[in-house]
This record gives sequence, structure tokens and C-alpha cells, in this order.
Amino acid sequence: MKIAIVEDDINMRKSLEIAMGEYDDFTIKSFRNAKEALKKIDDTFELIVTDINMPGMDGIEFIKELNGKFEVIIMTGNATLQRAIDSIQLGVKDFLLKPFEIETLIAAIKRSQKVQNIIKTKSNNSSKKTKDSELFVGKSKNLSVAKKIAYKASLTDASVMLLGESGVGKEVFAKYIHSNSNRKDKPFIAINMAAIPENLLESELFGFEKGAFTDASVTKVGQFELANGGTLFLDEIGEMPYHLQAKLLRALQEREIRRLGSQKSIKIDVRVISATNANMLTQIKEQQFREDLYYRLNTIPVNIPPLKERIDEIEQISSHTLKNVCAKYTLDEKNFSDKAMEVLKKYDWPGNIRELISVVERSAILSDGNTISEDDLFLESRQS
Repeated sequence: MKIAIVEDDINMRKSLEIAMGEYDDFTIKSFRNAKEALKKIDDTFELIVTDINMPGMDGIEFIKELNGKFEVIIMTGNATLQRAIDSIQLGVKDFLLKPFEIETLIAAIKRSQKVQNIIKTKSNNSSKKTKDSELFVGKSKNLSVAKKIAYKASLTDASVMLLGESGVGKEVFAKYIHSNSNRKDKPFIAINMAAIPENLLESELFGFEKGAFTDASVTKVGQFELANGGTLFLDEIGEMPYHLQAKLLRALQEREIRRLGSQKSIKIDVRVISATNANMLTQIKEQQFREDLYYRLNTIPVNIPPLKERIDEIEQISSHTLKNVCAKYTLDEKNFSDKAMEVLKKYDWPGNIRELISVVERSAILSDGNTISEDDLFLESRQS
């Protein structure tokens, strides 16, 4: 994507150019002030990263001149509440307080709704819409049952809970539901409850106002707001801390959220899909998960079978993955020996499809010649 950096400090501007130039997905063009940027920014740009305190025309006036045509991220070394309010009213989603790490800026770019739409559009264009063949390589009877339920669910706004072992493809199902729904042109945002520290999860979901706590130097928009109009996928929902479950339940019931440190409620229109590999009824019995929240999330349950119950898919998935891996790494075309395929079908696959893809990728890279043998799979050590 094409990004404009507007920054009057030459050292900061050059540092950002160099750091962001390392990312193949970005084309960077920098400008030393807002007036210069306005003359040269055209519709080919997809995101603006701008300083707020600049001579001549400041960041707020610059954003006004852009007239909502571009997604904007603000950088500033001197944030004030009024400037934050002005920026919010103009549609700015992210504020970065200088100095910041380049990873912080990259994360803000990825949170951008514009970026989410670009990613989704590229995905749609690559296969018209999201074709079933791209999401579901296997066509076993067990998978077809789950897929049929998921499709029916996609035609409604009912909450869906995806159930199954780790690695079975729950996020693939979530994307399938979203891509077949009337929200397909809106954001799809996924968040893994187990991957975010407990003390950060609330602010990640609901956002916070500047000054809400000690380190809250800027306003942060939460994932619910970013997903507004679209779908929010809550993976590993069973890992959600008990004390936050009431707030999630209220958000689902009232269709509104409140940022940390704010007294103002924000209306949201979000379809929630959750997923778990835990036994939720046991968690409810042990008072680790709220029963009322469980039934709110579990309007339509979709049980995704493990790979060991979908043996007839293994050859399809393996061959499809091998072809993609060879193309990705510009390797000569390869195939599996009959013995190797037999081993793949007999293996228990505790890591399910995720593990299968990993095994195929590794064997493609490390094997000699054009035929992958059973020894190239290294599965015996995993099984023991």
C-alpha cells in the first residue's frame, strides 16, 4: 500500500522512511510539510501518517483539507486533550506519542480500517469473492456437515460459537461465515484472548481515553469500534478473565461499549463469532465462565471435527499445501511417495491441520529431489 509521511523534522522523516522501507507491503513517500503534501497527494495514496505540530499549516488543518478522503494516523510529541478531541471529530483513529518504536506504528497501520478493507478487497479480487475452494480444501462428509451449519448461520446475525481442537481451522470457518454474510464488505477483526495479557485485554477490546490510567498518553480505539459494521472474531473465548465477562455480556446485550476512563457509551453494530477448544460446560460448572454469556455467544454452535476424523481430506490438503509451498519458495515441483502419503494418513495429527501444513512445508524445504519420502516427514519422532 502507498503511504504518505508528513513530518517537518528531517531526522524523524528520514528515520521513518528507512524503517518502513524495510516492509515490502509499503510504498513510502515523505513530505516536509502539509502544504507540500496537499499539492502532491493523490488518490493512489491509501494512508497518511502525519505530525500534528508543524509550521505553516498544522496537522489539524491538514486533516481538514484532506476532507475525509484518507485514513490518518497522527504522530505528536506534544499531545493535548483538545487536539485529541479535534482529531477524533475529524475521524482520526490512532495517535502515536513520540518517541515510539517502529513496531508501534506498524501495529497502528494494521489496525487501520482502510488497511483491513484493502486486505479484504485483495482477497476478494484474487478469487472473485472468497471461494470455498480457497478456504476448504478437504471435502469430507464430517466437514460438509459443519460447513452447512456455518453457511446457514452466515445468512443471519446470530452469534456463532466454533468448537473444536486446536488447529482444526476455526478462524477459517469464522472468515467463511463473514465472507458469506451481508457484512462481507465491512471489517473482519480477529483477536486471540489467550495471546493478550489479562491486564491489557479490556483496553484492547473496548479502548481507552487519554488519562484513563498512568500510561494512557493518547486515546486508543478498541477492537469493537474497529469492527463496527463487520465481524469480531473472539478466539479462545474460554481464556477470557471472569471479571471481564460481564462487560462483554453487556456490550452484546446493549449493543454499546464504553472506553476505559469514559462516561460516554458508544453504539456498535458488530457480529460476534467466538471459538474455543475448551469444555465450556465444565468451565461453567467450575465458575470459570458465565453461563449467561455462554448462551449469548452460543446461539449457533458449529462443531469442527479433528483431522483424525477427516482422513479422506489429508491427501487433498497435503497436495494443495505442497503446491503452494513450492511456489512460495520457488522450488521445483514435488510430490509425495505412496509410502509417505500412507504415513500421513495413519498419523494421529494432535495439532490437526495446522500441524499438517507445518509438516508439509518442512518436508518440502528439506527433502532432496522431487519426491518426498516417509523419512522426509520426520513424523516418527513426533509420534513417540
